[in-house]
Amino acid sequence: MQVDEAVLWERLAHSRRAPVEPNWLGEIYSPSLSVDLRRALCEKLGMLAERGWPVIDQLVQRHGVQPDLVMAAGLCHQTEARDWLLTLLQPTADNAMFNLCVVEALGCWGADVPEDVVIGCLQHPGQHQRLAGLQLLSFRAHCLNDGELLNLCQEALDDFRDPIVVAAIRLLQRRDGDAISVRLAELCRTGSMAVADAALRALGCIATPTSQRHLLELSQALQDDDRRQKACRQLSQQFRH
Repeated sequence: MQVDEAVLWERLAHSRRAPVEPNWLGEIYSPSLSVDLRRALCEKLGMLAERGWPVIDQLVQRHGVQPDLVMAAGLCHQTEARDWLLTLLQPTADNAMFNLCVVEALGCWGADVPEDVVIGCLQHPGQHQRLAGLQLLSFRAHCLNDGELLNLCQEALDDFRDPIVVAAIRLLQRRDGDAISVRLAELCRTGSMAVADAALRALGCIATPTSQRHLLELSQALQDDDRRQKACRQLSQQFRH
């Protein structure tokens, strides 16, 4: 049956004033639709939470495991959806992209994802995999001491891509241990400008005597004028009040 996608887009555009029912979304969904429309339908299904999951489950039975249905399962935040997503994780490297899709859908249940899956993401060379691994790690960081957390973040902190290093820094800045401040101070000296900026801000956020001491040392010792000024700025904000 030929479907006029423009009509469907129009219906979705007015869904705030006239909410769509999960059964209607399930009837409309088809793998033959454009990628963007399938994704939009699945986002709506996922946002319907407990009303959306039964329809998502039915669509999986009908059409098989589709990336947009995996995404919808993650959005619905239902325990049954989490359990189903966990069964999809495959340990073989041949399915790295599919695993990434599943891992991203499991983002809100990071503490339930097996540790070996998290470590696998953090050690994977791909940028998206490492970022997904850091997202999952953020949910279990409270169960780790500073040394364990630094160890798991090591490859991300040594990465040559700024977005990965900055994401790791933002995870570390939630802690106030001395070892964390030492590692951040090192990044202020050796990292790119974007990494140094994030690390200096992180030291400012930590606001402990140790982090303040490192900021003072950096404000005096950094060779780059811009970095030194940013260190001074973060240090002055510590004593603003």
